[in-house]
Amino acid sequence: MIDLRLLREDPDRVRASQRARGEDVALVDALLSADERRRSSGVRFDELRSEQKNLGKLIPKASGDEKAELLKKASQLAADVKAADAEQNEADEETKRLALQLGNLVHPDVPVGGEEDFVVLETHGTIRDFGAEGFEPKDHLELGEALGAIDVERGAKVSGSRFYYLTGVGALLELALVNAAIAQATEAGFIPMLTPALVRPRAMEGTGFLGQAAENVYHLEKDDYYLVGTSEVPLAAYHMDEILDAEKLPLRYAGFSPCFRREAGTYGKDTRGIFRVHQFDKVEMFSYVTPEDAENEHKRLLEWEKQWLTGLELPFQVIDVASGDLGASASRKFDCEAWIPTQGKYRELTSASNCDSFQARRLSVRLRDGKKVQPLATLNGTLCAVPRTIVAILENHQQADGSVRVPEVLRPYLGGREVLEPVAK
Repeated sequence: MIDLRLLREDPDRVRASQRARGEDVALVDALLSADERRRSSGVRFDELRSEQKNLGKLIPKASGDEKAELLKKASQLAADVKAADAEQNEADEETKRLALQLGNLVHPDVPVGGEEDFVVLETHGTIRDFGAEGFEPKDHLELGEALGAIDVERGAKVSGSRFYYLTGVGALLELALVNAAIAQATEAGFIPMLTPALVRPRAMEGTGFLGQAAENVYHLEKDDYYLVGTSEVPLAAYHMDEILDAEKLPLRYAGFSPCFRREAGTYGKDTRGIFRVHQFDKVEMFSYVTPEDAENEHKRLLEWEKQWLTGLELPFQVIDVASGDLGASASRKFDCEAWIPTQGKYRELTSASNCDSFQARRLSVRLRDGKKVQPLATLNGTLCAVPRTIVAILENHQQADGSVRVPEVLRPYLGGREVLEPVAK
């Protein structure tokens, strides 16, 4: 939720942001109108209540016809106060409803456009020339099946398409990735967290996932719970309705959780293997900071993601995500995309988003700096989305005999194993 004072003072900036997102600009004027009605009805209610109180003081002192007239007036005033209160509540609800539909203000440096209009900021690592090495690279599924690491056939048998089992070294590889990611985050000062996978509607709405992203959210209607698509949701709601002392910031959490996504609108995309699935595990970084420190924290999150991917010895690029592909809560987002050899292109592995005070306003998370109380800023960054990271590791570190070299950073978490070997069928 954006600051309504900013909306009133600079509506053209909000209109420009909506336009950049490819969303409804008319929403801005509808919200301005509702906000004006909310404020004017509030003033009207306060005036009537003041008049009612003053009248209440006069009635006991009056008598005869004067008292009867005052009582008559009091009765009419009570009805007017009730009507004004109802109008104020209605206008307030309408303002909140419209405000929740408005996306965060897009950062002025964000490239304008859709999914393909991102800007490449950096490129890291060297893409292998498998032809020069004398063999054709296999895709992650062929490698994973040969290693006894991935079983999508039984995943589909049990749960349907886009489900899978990680077996043997596949399961061990996930545990190694999670432990290595948590170790890096802990060393950087993050507090490890195991978070709920089921949340109430307010947590999901407060983080901005019930707007344009709602089609990809699983909802358990009987109990009115939502399955999270990222631990960003329970981490953002962790301090909901709290006031944090400014001197305790930044607060940084590294959450590990299962994640669930319907993948609506992706029919026919990434149907082979485990790159795009309905359920996966993820380590997510989350920061609570002062608004003044948000941009610097955004850069820090990106650096930790780059450190992680560099440690996994993966070639990757960093992109500045375009305005139309940001998601409702982010003002700016950087993605790290790893090279996937058999696809011949970079694909998203991690992302880091600056949400400014957007989520904090919706979840009522504030900071106290002296006597001043105000919304703080929240940011999130993926450290390890497990299946996609396994895809990148298997394909980039495969060898001609079908084995896969283990990056050094993971070896301590795999019992010192340097190579994953194919298993006998």
